[in-house]
Amino acid sequence: MRLGSPLFTRWDSPESWARIVQNVGFRAAYAPINESTDSATIAAYRTAAHKHNIVIGEVGAWSNPVSTDDATRQAAIQLCQTRLALADELGARCCVNIAGSRGSEWDGPDAANYADDTFALIVDTVRTIIDAVKPTQTYYTLETMPWMYPDSPESYVLLIKAIDRPQFAAHLDPINLINSVERFYQHRAFISHCIDLLGPYIRACHIKDMVIERPFVVSLRETAPGLGSLDYGYMLRQLNRLHPDTPVLLEHLKEAREYDAAATFVRQTASSVGVRV
Repeated sequence: MRLGSPLFTRWDSPESWARIVQNVGFRAAYAPINESTDSATIAAYRTAAHKHNIVIGEVGAWSNPVSTDDATRQAAIQLCQTRLALADELGARCCVNIAGSRGSEWDGPDAANYADDTFALIVDTVRTIIDAVKPTQTYYTLETMPWMYPDSPESYVLLIKAIDRPQFAAHLDPINLINSVERFYQHRAFISHCIDLLGPYIRACHIKDMVIERPFVVSLRETAPGLGSLDYGYMLRQLNRLHPDTPVLLEHLKEAREYDAAATFVRQTASSVGVRV
């Protein structure tokens, strides 16, 4: 696997970007550019990544392509298509979004997220995105989430089969899937189960940590790696079963020093269990 993180240092060229990634000890990275970049510069970043043995893990297309508001939905689909095309040109492992929500928050819980017609809408929407772009070098993926599809390895497999497109793959965030007390306390078996079912499809991962808190009814809260209760050595060993170029990307922290501490913890834990990141 390859560890990556957001960068807090400015760069002025593809070569300087690649050297920054190397200097902070990462072998994977988030996409360093967006769709406003010209084709020659995109090609230069792709070349720099290859030259310095850096895997560009993902191009984010964060939006709500199943919104109940038609204008919002259409704009999101257009964004996903544009970002998928960028990921293909850049040679990123994937373009990633969430499935989207039928509620008032683009990434929030809603009862309608689990309606049969919502599942069908997700299938149709993903097909629309992929078929418009026809990527050959990358994949469109949906990040696993706690309160919308795909919220389990089983529902992800159902989506993969229903969407039926070779360029649709999986983006695993195992912490997002720990949405019950049972999964929290049995996270070792659950994470192993995720890899068993989704392993061949996984193009990238996000990694965090989690704590369970006392207030009723149930409170599960994500936190930085090393500040939670998950068995990180076990999780890294399971993630190491994936393709060796699979990016594992840190996220949701605020400052460079927090990312530095999280990366140090992941590296030390990986080393202790014989895993290279």
